[in-house]
Amino acid sequence: MKRRKHQDKKLFNFRLIKRQEIWTLTLQGWLILMAIFAIAIFLIISKLHPFLAVNEPLKSADVLVVEGWISDDALEKAADEFKQGSYSKILTIGATVETGFYLAEYNNFAEISAATLQKMGIPKEKLIAIPVPRVTKHRTNAAAIALKQYIKDKNLPIKSINLLTSDAHARRSWLIFKNTCSPTITVGIISAQNQNYDPQKWWNSSEGVRVVMSEAIAYIYAKLVSWKS
Repeated sequence: MKRRKHQDKKLFNFRLIKRQEIWTLTLQGWLILMAIFAIAIFLIISKLHPFLAVNEPLKSADVLVVEGWISDDALEKAADEFKQGSYSKILTIGATVETGFYLAEYNNFAEISAATLQKMGIPKEKLIAIPVPRVTKHRTNAAAIALKQYIKDKNLPIKSINLLTSDAHARRSWLIFKNTCSPTITVGIISAQNQNYDPQKWWNSSEGVRVVMSEAIAYIYAKLVSWKS
């Protein structure tokens, strides 16, 4: 009889919820947390573009390497860099042109950028165009591989390069070229500013947001990939 009453009592005490004491933030605590979060967001936004558009050139690089797809404004910076430096050559690298292939005089960005640099006053004998095979992904890595293979095939005495590319793409290109070309070739990086938006206020421009955010995501992805494999 007692056992049955005990079972009935347990059944009667069955509950779906219970009351318990927990710790939570006060109003002042929430305000401090929100302030810290806002400051963190501000610092990330203000420092993101300078981080991606890195400039760390080598002082005595053997050659200047230019990613051929960059704008004419960036190519002007490449021409000025070559004239002011002590480079022996400019090596332009670039993939096949995907639009206007049958109408263009040049069918890849390596030749287009080399011809443009020649128009800007760089002697033809100082220019080497290195076409990159068509790929559907990892184009920057394909360019780095093509560069390294060309130097090896031609037995060129190149031990160090400065890579010049566009704006926020610089950090990712630098990472990939360093990992692909090491240990035989040391890589420095030069970033050419994108003239289509203000780098100090990139968030005020749709193109600035598109470029910086996409490059930030792509850089995170690039950090997770082994480019030597």
